[in-house]
Amino acid sequence: MADILLLETTTRVCSVGLARDGHVIALREDLGQEYSHSSLLTVFMEEVLEEAALEPKDVDAVAVSQGPGSYTGLRIGVSAAKGFCFARDIPLIAVDTLRALAENGLHHLASTAGLLPPKQENVLLCPMIDARRMEVYYALFDLQLNTVKETAAEVIGSSSFQQDELQGAHIFFFGDGAEKCRDVLHHANTRYVGNINPGVRGMAACAESRYRREEFVDLAYFEPFYLKDFVAGKPRVKGLSS
Repeated sequence: MADILLLETTTRVCSVGLARDGHVIALREDLGQEYSHSSLLTVFMEEVLEEAALEPKDVDAVAVSQGPGSYTGLRIGVSAAKGFCFARDIPLIAVDTLRALAENGLHHLASTAGLLPPKQENVLLCPMIDARRMEVYYALFDLQLNTVKETAAEVIGSSSFQQDELQGAHIFFFGDGAEKCRDVLHHANTRYVGNINPGVRGMAACAESRYRREEFVDLAYFEPFYLKDFVAGKPRVKGLSS
């Protein structure tokens, strides 16, 4: 049985939990629209440890959401995870963000009567994270959370998913990136589900499994999965005109 500290900072959501034997026993989340990770993350870490009646030295490992997602959010989460692990000489576990989001989505669908089609129909889960403008990060999973399509970036248009995926399956779109699809994707097999966010609940089972198999990442060299290179805007120089 492992006590694993869970960190999720890839989107506007700041989510921290303590999992024991694959189940979250303490949780703190901020679902606000502002990126408040730098001010909330360490506070949440202290609070979940206190709620679980643990000292930092009692934690067996840290699991962090590895991306894709916000460049700044990823840096904050991974830096905090590495610092905690280095200080206590414990392993770091990386969990795919979209798979964890798919886990949250599957739990929501399974617990909400009438959302899932009959069992004989093909169903895919499409967790989406908002990128820039009409772009999203997404992946496709079946109901056993097997990967059907690997993580990719997509500029959403009226023809997205129309050629193959939507012809043969009901696809449930969720996550903050799914909102930008509603006005452009109108295929009969599309399903949109709101209020499903990245969070550590979707990380717990995967983190426990990887801990037991000792699937740890290298503390010194691990980097978040950005998917795309960070592009900074050009700073304005006062006193110069175009």
